[in-house]
Amino acid sequence: MPSGGPNTVAMTGFVIFIGLSLLITWWAAKRTRNTKDFYAAGGSVTALQNGLALAGDYMSAASFLGIAGMVALNGFDGLIYSIGFLVGWPVVVCLIAEPLRNLGRFTFSDVVAFRLRQAPVRVAAAAGSLAVVAFYLIAQMVGAGNLIRLLFGLDYEIAVAIVGVVMLAYVLFGGMIATTWVQIVKAVLLLSGAFMLAFMVLVQFSFNPLALFSAAANEYGPSVLAPGRLVSDPIDAISLGLALMFGTAGLPHILMRFYTVPDGRTARVSVMYATALIGGFYLLTFILGFGAMVLVGQTGIRAVDAGGNMAAPLLAQAVGGQAFLGFIAAVAFATILAVVAGLTLAGAAALSHDVYVHVFRHGHASEKEELLVARSATILLAVFAIILGILFKGQNVAYMVGLAFAIAASANFPALVLSMFWKPFTTRGAQASILFGTIATLALIYVSPTIQVDLLRHESAWFPYRNPGLFTIPLSFAVGVIVSWLTPEPAAAEAFVKLEQQIHFGELN
Repeated sequence: MPSGGPNTVAMTGFVIFIGLSLLITWWAAKRTRNTKDFYAAGGSVTALQNGLALAGDYMSAASFLGIAGMVALNGFDGLIYSIGFLVGWPVVVCLIAEPLRNLGRFTFSDVVAFRLRQAPVRVAAAAGSLAVVAFYLIAQMVGAGNLIRLLFGLDYEIAVAIVGVVMLAYVLFGGMIATTWVQIVKAVLLLSGAFMLAFMVLVQFSFNPLALFSAAANEYGPSVLAPGRLVSDPIDAISLGLALMFGTAGLPHILMRFYTVPDGRTARVSVMYATALIGGFYLLTFILGFGAMVLVGQTGIRAVDAGGNMAAPLLAQAVGGQAFLGFIAAVAFATILAVVAGLTLAGAAALSHDVYVHVFRHGHASEKEELLVARSATILLAVFAIILGILFKGQNVAYMVGLAFAIAASANFPALVLSMFWKPFTTRGAQASILFGTIATLALIYVSPTIQVDLLRHESAWFPYRNPGLFTIPLSFAVGVIVSWLTPEPAAAEAFVKLEQQIHFGELN
């Protein structure tokens, strides 16, 4: 187990990555001249670059730290997160990527509001986006705090603040251009680090994964290779699976990436690249989790962090010593910084582009004014992220991201699908669907064992399931449909013809 003292390799890696990030930010700041540059990198990103950046945005602290920890502490059941995070991508490539690029400019609410009344829809969509961003930010900040505390012996709260300040620097000045290139660098580092770590684990077992699983079963019993240790209730399992599958298509920081490419075809191809990279990575997390279970031990993992989030760095130390621990920790830190930057940018876009420009200024704000508001919103979100990270200390980061996916799947995904593919959908229907999905999911999370038992230490919870997606996703669709039927909007139905045309052919000049 690490001593908690400074790790020279990790410190060097941190300094190199932060220096590289700031260099990218300086380069990007000179190219960030308007809102399109700030929100969408000028629409100039190639398919491969965007595929890497999508993978970088998606492979978060939950993926690298949280899933490895879940598998290490719970065995086979951690696979539900690995597979769940991956299977959402076919939904994105088939339903979302190209229509989103052809219809929108900067945020997913551009699409939902395309043929509806702007202000009511954008306020509701911003609320849904910010709820998702908040839960996702919690996971990243908790992971960052634990990581820096493990390596440098700093207080958890100071570690969280450091991440918030560094991230703020390159979002504030470099916008989406800087964020995209930081994501690309981070994706390459993370894939390389995970592959090296998995390779070094398999070396210990003669490159036979079955020998690794057999060693885990011998030490902890055959139950680690069977489902039921983490998600024992079938309703909870189905609920979690649905949230992870459909939540991907409702994540605001992922949806924003489709506006960084020049056209719909490039958006679709970039998702294909991202899916291949992410699929390979999630296969590796399973090796890492069982490797940590066997080579580090569950007692050693829990001694450092009760949520299991430090399993991968501890495994790196077990197979490669302090130097490899330092490298993997630096990669994990790069992962967290990059994802926090993407999330913060998505939240800032919701506040500035959706709420300020289209609600308060009725679409008439100047470029300079919108940029100023976006940067002010970035500062507010950075402070918010630091506070949330401190409040939710000790939670498993993959689990917290699972809750963010539940909100995205319930609040954003139904409205997005109905607005693009169902002609009778109305402004009131969109409002009701998004707000119901957001509020119902948050309410059920609050009365679930996650908050009532784990955080508030009550003996039981009013809502027995930890994952509300099975209930909130179909209800959000139903609310959108019923309210649209009750409040017909002829103008929205008429505009559906233009929407269909633009979905398939892009904006016609």
